[in-house]
Amino acid sequence: MKKCALITGITGQDGAYLAKLLLEKGYDVHGVVRRSSHAGVFDHRLKWLGVSNDVTLHDGNLLDLSSLARIVQDVQPDEVYNLAAQSFVTASWQQPVLTGHITGLGAVNLLECVRTLRPQARYYQASSSEMFGLIQETVQSESTPFYPRSPYGVAKLYAHWMTINYRESFGLHASNGILFNHESPLRGVEFVTRKVTDGVARIKLGLAKELRLGNIDAKRDWGHARDYVKAMWMMLQQDAPDDYVVATGRTTTVRAMCEIAFQHVGLAIDEHLIIDPKLFRPAEVDVLLGDPSKAKGAFGWQAETTLEAMIQEMVEADLARLRDTKAAG
Repeated sequence: MKKCALITGITGQDGAYLAKLLLEKGYDVHGVVRRSSHAGVFDHRLKWLGVSNDVTLHDGNLLDLSSLARIVQDVQPDEVYNLAAQSFVTASWQQPVLTGHITGLGAVNLLECVRTLRPQARYYQASSSEMFGLIQETVQSESTPFYPRSPYGVAKLYAHWMTINYRESFGLHASNGILFNHESPLRGVEFVTRKVTDGVARIKLGLAKELRLGNIDAKRDWGHARDYVKAMWMMLQQDAPDDYVVATGRTTTVRAMCEIAFQHVGLAIDEHLIIDPKLFRPAEVDVLLGDPSKAKGAFGWQAETTLEAMIQEMVEADLARLRDTKAAG
């Protein structure tokens, strides 16, 4: 009998890659989507991966407990992946209350539905390396103390601890994946990696002359979303639930990441990159570097895609998008 999975945030980067992975494994895949006036646009990532016709979408919202309850009752999932959030860190300072409601309390709404309506389901919570924030250890593992530096990080930490609480209080098979930065051609253009690859592609095609960024000295541990959704699935296949860091174990500055993109298209970074103080965060997370050894030891997961290969893939995808747009126009 087919396994059934329910994914919140299915139209996002991770949701789309996870849907594709689960479909390839023979799952019946359902997703929760907020109603949008942009019909035909909201599912562009699923279409890009060629799976939009293979998933069943349900109107719902993490803020609306009744909609989640109806969906869980109707779908009767074996696995639930909570990937939905207000996930843009910068926006969380402008919308801290919304971020808290969706990213934090929204997770509890879903946990409560699972607890009351489908307690045998296995639950995955998308935790974040942003919870480490002002790092307390040079390399961050599952035992590193948290010190979030944004409303987003604080909200994610609340959802993280509530997932643990539901696991310990009610015996749910509920696991947290503490994912470090993970990117892909499906990343939103507001995120720094995609802002860079899209900007570099525009400069290469003569559509722009400069790329404006904030703090390029910040260091991040970047992996590919395609690799990271495998870790999500693997966590829920374990006999016992637990929490795992998912990372590459390599940290790189934003500047070095930019250099990879510019070099790929034969451009000199110093001729086009401009530092804009207005783009600095109110409270910066300077360095993130994850230790994925627990996940590797428990179920053999490790990152497969290098930063160089990922950035080159993203640049090529943005070049193709922009050429298609230009041709259509």
